[in-house]
Amino acid sequence: MNIVKLFAAGALALVMSTSGSKAADIVDTAVAAGSFKTLVAAVKAADLVGTLKGPGPFTVFAPTDAAFKKLPKGTLASLLKPENKAKLVKILTYHVVPGKVMAADLKGRSTAVATVEGSQVQVNGKHGVRVNNARVVKADIAADNGVIHVVDKVLLPK
Repeated sequence: MNIVKLFAAGALALVMSTSGSKAADIVDTAVAAGSFKTLVAAVKAADLVGTLKGPGPFTVFAPTDAAFKKLPKGTLASLLKPENKAKLVKILTYHVVPGKVMAADLKGRSTAVATVEGSQVQVNGKHGVRVNNARVVKADIAADNGVIHVVDKVLLPK
């Protein structure tokens, strides 16, 4: 099965924790990790919490707080203003791909994949995993409605 079909199909079932109970959803998993405070605040400001708590499955390329600090000064503060909500939604949904894809599914592949935002990201699994110009620094953080891959940069749609 090619990678585009994997993303589109969301072929993997819900991930269960080792205790047999469901893992937390993507939002709760990000909150519990502690390194996504900025991302969680942005998701709240964009009114996307309900979506990312939904059934999914989703693959989220989640920038850390450190990744958000790499944005030009004032960018984040501007994006969090109510009048820039549409732009914030566009950026955040560019980090989300429908379906659930684990890092092993990407190994040795390079392909363009459609995001929830509507445009594509380039995913390259030939030497580690990269998404556009961001590097996946931690992969396969399971949530009951998908998976989180931690990236070192904020992805910006063109």
